Amino acid sequence: MKQLAVFFPGVGYTPEKPLLYHSRRVAESLGFDCLTIQFSGFPKKIKGDERKMRKAFDLALSQAKEQLKAADLAAYDEIAFLGKSIGAVAAAALAKEFRCSRLVLYTPLEPALSFPLPKTIVFTGANDPWVASGQIPALCAGKGVPCTVIPDANHSLEAGDPLQDLERLREIMIETKHFMEEGTHK
Repeated sequence: MKQLAVFFPGVGYTPEKPLLYHSRRVAESLGFDCLTIQFSGFPKKIKGDERKMRKAFDLALSQAKEQLKAADLAAYDEIAFLGKSIGAVAAAALAKEFRCSRLVLYTPLEPALSFPLPKTIVFTGANDPWVASGQIPALCAGKGVPCTVIPDANHSLEAGDPLQDLERLREIMIETKHFMEEGTHK
């Protein structure tokens, strides 16, 4: 069975940052081919500016769609999307169109949970300044989507203590691996 994991970074959260770097390594260890969507041209200082947020989403959506159409997705039996922040919104928006069968959302923005979703898990920070307090867990509960809330964590799922953040990252990657393994048929 041939599998593909597609990674959707955030505005400032590049593929080299911990959540995406390690989740890619997890996917590779499970035998997934990997594709990282490349975003460019996002407006600056978008937090709290609805117009700039919409522009960033439209850019992410169009750029991701273009790159996915250029990929040979028909060669894959299973496709997983893993998205961070605005990348999570684009991943959720495109999941149905591009045959995504499982979706991992790291610190999604609220619109990510407004789309029809395949099998999905969510990780969010209790102190994420990009979303309204409690909104992501409530939206997940309404859709029956498992949601792990990291206490005291920000939009990068970090709370300030580097060693504790590393342990939390390890736990997030273990959950990600278990979720990704559910679809593998080795």
